[in-house]
Amino acid sequence: MKTEITTRINTGLLLMLLLILMFISKIVYLFLFIIIFSLSFVEFSKLSKLIFKKNLLKLFFINVIFTLYIFAILLIFIFGLNDIHFKVILFIILLICIASDIGGILFGKIFKGPKLTKISPNKTISGSIGSFFLSICMSTLLMSYIFNTELVDNFLLGFLISLSVQLGDLFFSFLKRKAFLKNTGNFLPGHGGILDRIDGILLGLPIGLIYILILIFTG
Repeated sequence: MKTEITTRINTGLLLMLLLILMFISKIVYLFLFIIIFSLSFVEFSKLSKLIFKKNLLKLFFINVIFTLYIFAILLIFIFGLNDIHFKVILFIILLICIASDIGGILFGKIFKGPKLTKISPNKTISGSIGSFFLSICMSTLLMSYIFNTELVDNFLLGFLISLSVQLGDLFFSFLKRKAFLKNTGNFLPGHGGILDRIDGILLGLPIGLIYILILIFTG
């Protein structure tokens, strides 16, 4: 268990370093996101094949829908390649998404308590509350400092992103249970596959981006 935790910490630190590099270097930024989304497609294809192996039509359409969705998100990052302000917004949203994951793990481990749902037995109600709490704190800190937005707007942003992250996480947990898989892959030591790390972000990112853009253009 100690070795697993150490591995997860080391991989997590590496991911944070890559995240920082992505927002410093345009080449690293573009290259890593293309790699991340390409590997996500590969992992999702494997996942969907296990679920819909007896229904090729459903398999085809679910892969097309996921491909279009993930391509749209990739376009968002490509659009922000030369816009530092857009990059800052993306960075804020990603940090809030990460805060949601960290809050869920910390509060879940410390307070334990009743399970949140049968879909993902490791998730607890206390972990869900922790996800909301840390996301809201991160949102309030970053948004008030960088954009000087109202407290209620910061609260709603953190809440909506955390809710989206948790729903995205539960959705992919449901798919993994249907496919009888623990992880979508083993690309990241101690973390599983790429989709295991960005499952919540895939929903939290567009929701957060839409909300921030509304705040900017209506503020």
